Amino acid sequence: MESCRAILHSDLNSFYASVETMLNPSLRGKAVAVCGCTEDRHGIVLAKSDKAKKAGVKTGMVNWEAQRLCKDLIIVPPQYDQYLKYSKLTRSIYERYTDEVEGFGMDECWLDVTHSQRAFGSPMTMAEEIRQSVKEELGLTVSIGVSFNKIFAKLGSDMKKPDAITEITANDFRDKVWSLSASEMVYCGPATTKKLARYGIRTIGEVANTDPAFLQRLLGVNGVALWTYANGTDKSRVMRKDFVSPIKSIGHGITCVSDLENEMEVAKVILALSQDIGHRLRVHELCAKTVQVAVRGNDLFGSQFQCKLPMRTQVSSDIAKVALRAFQENYKWNTKVRAVTVRAVELVPKDSTEQLTVFSDCAARDKMTRLEETIDKIRERYGKNPITHAALLGDIKMPTDGREKVKMPGLMYH
Repeated sequence: MESCRAILHSDLNSFYASVETMLNPSLRGKAVAVCGCTEDRHGIVLAKSDKAKKAGVKTGMVNWEAQRLCKDLIIVPPQYDQYLKYSKLTRSIYERYTDEVEGFGMDECWLDVTHSQRAFGSPMTMAEEIRQSVKEELGLTVSIGVSFNKIFAKLGSDMKKPDAITEITANDFRDKVWSLSASEMVYCGPATTKKLARYGIRTIGEVANTDPAFLQRLLGVNGVALWTYANGTDKSRVMRKDFVSPIKSIGHGITCVSDLENEMEVAKVILALSQDIGHRLRVHELCAKTVQVAVRGNDLFGSQFQCKLPMRTQVSSDIAKVALRAFQENYKWNTKVRAVTVRAVELVPKDSTEQLTVFSDCAARDKMTRLEETIDKIRERYGKNPITHAALLGDIKMPTDGREKVKMPGLMYH
């Protein structure tokens, strides 16, 4: 193991399905799939047990197809609050060894244990203690990769599943890693893999031995990054547990439980999403200068529109009004709407200077800001439901099972 760095990547095995099995032991050893409800438009497999996987069930597969492949498949609905709970409990185990714990979605974390070795022993010793602690205390299993950088630690956690530890060192990574498909590397998705294959570059070793200048011409900065990853020279650091990335935009999107059939239904969803965005802008003391709205139809094709705000704002109704206008002016209604995302961009500190015009109504904006701040305080004390827009009463075709709280893998920080 290279002496300068010791990185672990811990991945909870079949996370959703494992939590369901732990909560309901009668499911143990059976073919289980956590699936969204067909009636709610989320009739796909979100996670599956090992037995279901061996029967051919795959994440993203529609329910009926999974049941056709696996006749004894047991389908259970997702419990997002439980997944969040066990994600946090697992992370608390990691934090016994280091405060440099960087999440990658709900079920994966990198740990930098370089400076923990004097107190806790070798990286492999710590990995084994973590593996045992997660199993004994939470009833879940993890696969852990141990290496000298984040990329190979993640590759290691994927090599043996479930409930396993794999070490990749500076001396043996070429033997263990270079024969793997290039697609095994983080950020080498299907489109990138296909583009590399056109030039006969199919394995990680072939990426490593390609001229980086050629990869840059082919893939831009991502090509150079992949070359660095493949050669084991990536120096990306593991962020501390309290790290908050710089906020460049604030958005909220949702897939609706049934199609939105007209402008009024879209307007209600936009307003509901904008309430969350306005609240988060106020929490971070930011204002937005531009609003984006992205729409996906039930044909699965998407469009994105953008509109400038007349004045920078953190007022939900201002954001909703501009987002709806962008939608009205651009969406052609060739298909009903399946999903909507609203995003506040061009963010600036709320106290920064602003160029006004004679038509700027700062008094009205400030009055609405104070009103929404008061609403925030009421909701903080009594919950979200006691005060809301009348337009949002009743069924607005938005899911209410907590799936919006689930954090998907995003960027690996450098």
